Amino acid sequence: MSAIATHPDRSPVLADLIPGAAARDVLLTLAGTAFIAVAGFIVIPLPFTPVPLSLATFAVLLTGATLGPLRGTASAGLYLALGAIGVPLFAGGSFGWAFSSFGYIVGYVAAAALVGTLARRRSDRNAWSTIGLATLGSLTIYACGVPWLAGFLGVDLATALTLGVLPFLIGDALKILAMSALLPTTWRIIDRAGRR
Repeated sequence: MSAIATHPDRSPVLADLIPGAAARDVLLTLAGTAFIAVAGFIVIPLPFTPVPLSLATFAVLLTGATLGPLRGTASAGLYLALGAIGVPLFAGGSFGWAFSSFGYIVGYVAAAALVGTLARRRSDRNAWSTIGLATLGSLTIYACGVPWLAGFLGVDLATALTLGVLPFLIGDALKILAMSALLPTTWRIIDRAGRR
């Protein structure tokens, strides 16, 4: 285990259980970016909103929780930077910054940092705290995405909420429930195997 994993004030995240140090961190960061990009290509366009429904938000939250705040934030930040400079990584192969849902992608970076920090504090170990962790991560993405959407479209906050939040609440609830099952179950398996 790395020094991060054994520091008395910080609990390990799942990625800390992988041996290695710098090379591991680089590879995990790149893998996190790739995971977010691939999940972002799984898109369901909704005709009543310019914001696509994708699995990227789930990937961001899972990446932040499993990689921790530094690697998770770096993964989301690299995804943002590459897409902003022209690599077609965003939903539907889009890129750049001048589109209605770019604020959500900015929110990915903040959400990965928050979720990673909460996971570092063991909030990914049981279902209820994982629900809280994932809910706060989702709210962080909305907090960045909705104002950008409102400004980009020139609409008021109520309209932006109708276009950029309401259509996604059921999907977000399913993603949060999936995380609340996946992360604590993984930790239980690791505990039983004696890896910690």
